[in-house]
Parts: sequence; C-alpha cells; structure tokens
Amino acid sequence: MLNRTIIMGRLTRDPELRRTQSGTPVASFSLAVERDFKDKQTGEKVTDFFDIVAWRNSAEFVSRFFTKGRMAVVEGRLQNRDWQDRDGNKRRSTEIIADNIYFGDSKRDGDSSLQQQAYGGYGGYGGPPGGYAPQAAGYGGPPSGGYPASDFTELDEDDGELPF
Repeated sequence: MLNRTIIMGRLTRDPELRRTQSGTPVASFSLAVERDFKDKQTGEKVTDFFDIVAWRNSAEFVSRFFTKGRMAVVEGRLQNRDWQDRDGNKRRSTEIIADNIYFGDSKRDGDSSLQQQAYGGYGGYGGPPGGYAPQAAGYGGPPSGGYPASDFTELDEDDGELPF
C-alpha cells in the first residue's frame, strides 16, 4: 500500500504547539496551496487549504521557525480522523500527518538575522549561503537546522587519487 503526499504552500496561521498528557509535542497548522491552473470563468487560480499535524521533533521545529505566510514543503501521509461535534453529530476530518517539513523559501524579507541564527549561516544542511537548501526535522538532525563547524575536521593528507 502507498500513502504519501508532498505539498508546498504558505501557512495560513502560526502553528499551534500543544503537548499530549504524556508530554509528547504536537503542532497543528494549515497550508494554502494554489492549483497549477486558473479557473476558466474567473481567470484566477483556485487555492486548496490542507490541515497538517506534526509530532515530536517536527512539531517543535515548525512551531519554532515557521509563522503565518511562510512557505513550507510538507511530506507525509493522509489520515482520516472521526470525531463527534458538540451536537453529537459524527464528523470526519482528513489531515496530512507530517513526516518531514522543509523551508519552501530561502529567506524571509527583512528577517535575515533569524535566518543566520536558525540555520547556522546556511539555508539548511550544507546549503549555500542564502540559497535554497530545505531543512527537515524529525529524523534525528539538530532542530536548529545545521551542524557547527567544530563538528567537522579538515583532512590534511591528499594522496591525489580518487577512491573509485
């Protein structure tokens, strides 16, 4: 079976970070995603709105670095959730459960200090300064988005031969 989805859009509101009774972080937010085509009658692009749920490291990451209007790429799976409204009616919601969340834009206008602080001076893991290099959370990488230079050592020896 296959249940994978990747969407790119802008956050419609700031992520809401909560914790379960056991202390597990969970964040919810929504993305506005434009369709690739325009409506024939109005000439405007139609926008779809998707509810996203992120857990654990991904929840903390998105609540720390994303705000309303920020472009995000979300990779995850679709999931239905059945619930009852206040009147006792059965309802169903379809959500995307985020496995990975990436920056969809390289810099925020007028917010380069946050960019430098959050990404260790780069656009993500090993990306060029100011370039597009998405940062994912939730797979063991540091939530700050980069590794300090002290974690790497320069190789002094070069035998001049390629290993392949």
